[in-house]
Amino acid sequence: MTLWEALAVLLAGTAAGTINAIVGSGTLITFPVLLAIGLPPVTANVSNTLGLAPGSLAGAIGYRAELAGQGRRLLRYGAASLTGGLIGAALLIVAPGAFDAVVPVLILTALVLVVLQPRVARAMAARRAAGTLPPATDGGPLLLLLIALTGVYGGYFGAAQGVLLLALMGMLLPDTLQTINGIKNVLALIVNGVAAIFFVLTSTVDWTAAGLIAVGSTLGGMLGAKVGRRLPPVALRTLIVLVGLTAVTKLLFF
Repeated sequence: MTLWEALAVLLAGTAAGTINAIVGSGTLITFPVLLAIGLPPVTANVSNTLGLAPGSLAGAIGYRAELAGQGRRLLRYGAASLTGGLIGAALLIVAPGAFDAVVPVLILTALVLVVLQPRVARAMAARRAAGTLPPATDGGPLLLLLIALTGVYGGYFGAAQGVLLLALMGMLLPDTLQTINGIKNVLALIVNGVAAIFFVLTSTVDWTAAGLIAVGSTLGGMLGAKVGRRLPPVALRTLIVLVGLTAVTKLLFF
């Protein structure tokens, strides 16, 4: 790796860590850069996952105020994410092309849910106030299953994993978008972390690339948490949609 290639990987990691802490889809920044410097696709994916894990940790720490009182949820959701992430990581090694066709559909569906979420939340709150719905819960078995499935996808590739989590939890939880974003960062950390450990034990890692991304994503995660926590809900939701549409365009046409 040349000096300029190393600098490009470091900057890509910083950008990815920043956008992951706020929304997600940082993989769509780092993965193409790793391919461009000559890494094979699976090695690039593995090294990228390992490098982005510290950035997820930095983003989660940055949202610690929003995570106060969320310990019980994080244990339940985290177990689902861990299971899904491990399955997804194994699936990458066994069938590296399994998700190619469905990724754009998943992201577009998530964006629709993000846009509809405020209207659905208001309708559900009105029904609870009228007594026609039970009190708000933690999303029940349905949300646990969806988080686990998102973990499978995240452990496999991870692009827009955060968008999917924000959409699903936004639809099924009564919390603010900032609280949900904090939970998302923890779940992404768990998925990236368990996938990274699995890859270290079972696959080939380019440690130089992974290290550069780790440094960059950690700096980006801290920056992204500061920026993301200050965004009002409308601005954050708009950013989610813009990032998601960019991700779909990149996956379909580039």
